[in-house]
Amino acid sequence: MTISLKTPLGICEITGDEDGISEIRIVDEERELSDSVPEILIPAVKQIEAYFRGELKDFSLKLNPEGTPFQKTVWQSLREIPFGKTNSYMEISKNLGAVKAIRAVAAANGKNPLWIVIPCHRVIGSDGSLTGYAGGLWRKKWLLEHENPSSQQSLF
Repeated sequence: MTISLKTPLGICEITGDEDGISEIRIVDEERELSDSVPEILIPAVKQIEAYFRGELKDFSLKLNPEGTPFQKTVWQSLREIPFGKTNSYMEISKNLGAVKAIRAVAAANGKNPLWIVIPCHRVIGSDGSLTGYAGGLWRKKWLLEHENPSSQQSLF
């Protein structure tokens, strides 16, 4: 089941079934918004809306993303980055005990199928710069500022 939901950053598509949420993505194309939400997707809709209202910092959804074991390991490490904080690809690689796998970590980050819930937007360059983001760097910047509005650090 897939529904379309309006967010401050555009239309969000949420896909899932009884096994969990398999995909949450932002789309640039116009979509018809869903009139009704299947019961299985209601928790995801409520939590995403609460996140954008500034009322939710940690998602508690049943997730079922498709990916390789390595990708799933990277995605789990991304979920450990606290709300309002950032980490670098290098630090994630070190934490996984795979310092030389920085490119593989970056590639897994880029394949993240669960926008915002797996916070790949919290990963920045080792020098503190914004780095690639599938949803566009402007969205990444918005999300980081949403999570840490008191930050005086310029990301550009």
